[in-house]
Amino acid sequence: MRTDRTTLSITGVLGLALITLSNAGLSFGGDPILDQADFIIEPGDRIGLIGRNGAGKSTLLKVIEGSVVIDGGEMQVQQGTVVSRLIQEVPTDKKFNVAAMVALGDPRVGPTLAEFYNDPIANESLQHTVTELDGWPLDQRVKMLCSKFELDPEQRFDDLSGGRKRRVLMAQALVPDPNILLLDEPTNHLDIDTILWLENLLKNMHCAMVIVSHDRSFIDSLCTRIVELDRGLISNYPGNYQAYLELKKKALEEEDRHNRKFDKRLAEEEVWIRKGIQARRTRNEGRVRALKQMRDERRQRRERQGTASLSLNQGAQSGKVVIESEGLKVQFGENTVIDSLDLRVIRGDRIGLIGPNGCGKSTLIKVLTGEIQPTAGNLKIGTNIQVAYLDQYRDAIRDDLSVQDNVSGESEITINGQRKHILGYLQDFLFTPDRARAPAAKLSGGERNRVMLAKLFTQPFNVLVLDEPTNDLDYETLELLEQILMDFDGTLLLASHDRAFLDNIVTSTLAFEGNGVVNEYVGGYSDWLEQRRDTQRAQKSKKNASTNSGSVAAAPKPKKLSYKLKRELEELPAKIEQLEKLLESMAAEMNAADFYSQDQKVIATHADTLTAAQEDLTKAYARWEELEG
Repeated sequence: MRTDRTTLSITGVLGLALITLSNAGLSFGGDPILDQADFIIEPGDRIGLIGRNGAGKSTLLKVIEGSVVIDGGEMQVQQGTVVSRLIQEVPTDKKFNVAAMVALGDPRVGPTLAEFYNDPIANESLQHTVTELDGWPLDQRVKMLCSKFELDPEQRFDDLSGGRKRRVLMAQALVPDPNILLLDEPTNHLDIDTILWLENLLKNMHCAMVIVSHDRSFIDSLCTRIVELDRGLISNYPGNYQAYLELKKKALEEEDRHNRKFDKRLAEEEVWIRKGIQARRTRNEGRVRALKQMRDERRQRRERQGTASLSLNQGAQSGKVVIESEGLKVQFGENTVIDSLDLRVIRGDRIGLIGPNGCGKSTLIKVLTGEIQPTAGNLKIGTNIQVAYLDQYRDAIRDDLSVQDNVSGESEITINGQRKHILGYLQDFLFTPDRARAPAAKLSGGERNRVMLAKLFTQPFNVLVLDEPTNDLDYETLELLEQILMDFDGTLLLASHDRAFLDNIVTSTLAFEGNGVVNEYVGGYSDWLEQRRDTQRAQKSKKNASTNSGSVAAAPKPKKLSYKLKRELEELPAKIEQLEKLLESMAAEMNAADFYSQDQKVIATHADTLTAAQEDLTKAYARWEELEG
């Protein structure tokens, strides 16, 4: 039950936690988003906030930010704590230049300074206002951030690429010099180079961070703690996303065991209460009260939502050679997007396309599927090709129609030769009948993506084209989509900036490497990186060899491990197992209901021990790989 009183207090400077939520409750009429939830943010925390679509992650960020107030419980904020948020959607109605957009991160002086930046000659009178507001230190910080992020302060915001706009918004979020930085899907629509730039930037920052992202590589690289919002409760898991998967699996097994035991006991008590008159005359009233309490507890239990059950509507088998090109060239004016591409796509190939935004990935897909014609070269498309293209459905979702009408106007659809009711089909995509009848305008970003997939998979196909399919999908649906794509017998063309998704699915990669050059590599993103490094090393060695002609260095012989190093290698598995058990037990302590009610020094000591153990585990794994190699 939620408390009736909401408390917001500002703690003194001696408290370690920046923000503490205790027994927090929040509801907008349906199931609670927060239900007696506890959460703490400490200086330097790097928290990955995860949960299913619609669980309330963005709402929790708004609670931390202060724009949404909890219904019950207590929220304590350390005095002087500054919270800033990187907004998810890129503004489209801002006619400011870059400096003005960055200045808007300061709500007090920013709007005045932004107007001055936008037209300093016409707004000379604003200089006096900025002076009165003591706004010139902000002017210096804006210039410093523009320099750090390699931004032209006078360039129009509307003229920037998507990646450059994201840099401006990051600078805007950092203007207040926050203690806590909130990032809601920061990698959406960014290319891999910009994502790596953002990763490196965040790694070198000292403020606490709470990150919501579908990008597992991004979360793994940055976060030292995973916080899951599930059915109104907040659970803490030390370590990165991979560590979370192991701990979550055990937590779900324990929850299932507890529920089965509880349900068995409840069933036994229900049988007892329904016994004959003689049994009811002698029944224990305390046992009756306990049964009523068990019934209440069972009614209040929120069952875990089922997992999506996606299936592809596979068409007839295509010919063996799906696409073949020779000397393929695509040119727009003087801009060569693709230059002399030789490519052979065989049935069953899963090909990833990687490169910066605007490099031509979507153009190449449209050429290879016959949607647009190449400028030069030969292109042959195989026989019996049935293409399904995810991108063509993104704009086809009408907000005024219900989910089921967006997917199909019929009450029944045919999937792999079997008739299925549309509501039953949509339940496989986690849409309840009520949700399926609701207007699409009410859907979250992740739900819209599931509608796109549901619509796409109603048609038979043997060539599947996916353009950034992972945006806004929760992790479970993402991993399920990975599995069905792995089982897909047809041909896949996948344009994505999700490194883990590419690594897990594709068999080869087409990399756009500048000036129209598109090269093919075996494997996914990580394989491309390694092969590119090998090529660069080979080129460097060749260059060095040419400058040192006449002297040939002998190849170094592989080194053997000394007795001491062999002993170290043998002892590492036991050390790693011991550290993993320690992290698991400490996670269990953190998830206890009364953990955050302890003295702050005890919590701080626990956090320090946890961080040290995680670092020791990371070092142990790295050392193991080094010695094994």
